[in-house]
Amino acid sequence: MEITAQAGTTDTVRTYETPEGIELQLRLAGPIVRACAWAIDLAIRMVAYGLILGVGSFFGGIGTALILIGFFLIEWFYPVFFEIRTGATPGKRAMGLVVINDNGTPISFSASVIRNLVRAADFLPLLYGVGLLVMLANRDFQRLGDMAAGTLVVYRDEEEKRGELPDVVSKPPPPGLTVDELRFFIEFAERSEKLTPERRWELANLLQSVTGEENQDAVNRLWSYAKWLTRGR
Repeated sequence: MEITAQAGTTDTVRTYETPEGIELQLRLAGPIVRACAWAIDLAIRMVAYGLILGVGSFFGGIGTALILIGFFLIEWFYPVFFEIRTGATPGKRAMGLVVINDNGTPISFSASVIRNLVRAADFLPLLYGVGLLVMLANRDFQRLGDMAAGTLVVYRDEEEKRGELPDVVSKPPPPGLTVDELRFFIEFAERSEKLTPERRWELANLLQSVTGEENQDAVNRLWSYAKWLTRGR
């Protein structure tokens, strides 16, 4: 795995070359836009803190415990909740950012937990002082949490309008597949409504070694893979 600066472009663009020779361009997000995203998330959390204080005050002594638990969950799991669902907190989404693994894949639950637990060190001594210094000294704008988790914060590329995916439960595809195979899952799902059931079965059965299914069961399995790869779009 290697991410390099692309020759002839700004040094905030990184090119990741997959083992299959396909290049992915990642536009890194710098400190200013990330600070704006953090400010938006802080405002949202402050509103949530206020609501918790208001509700907790009605429960007397036990209310204090509820308030502390609520504060803890929001402070540490607010970013994790949104990152594993959509790749970005509301603040990052508002600024057009997304958190990904440093190989270009969607962020995993463990990576999200690690990068957010290390926020305590990045925040020192005040307002992410350590995190800012580390980001400025790092060519990929990674704070300590990103370095520990192997993640990047990049701009979310605007997607061209594509076909709707079938309404199925998302499932991760098997490991070891090529980028072309993963891309086929998405294209197949997007084009399915234009195909006859027989043609869907025929195409899906070509990947029976991957899905372990045939006919409509194979079609459903490919749709589930596409749903996972596109985060349920």
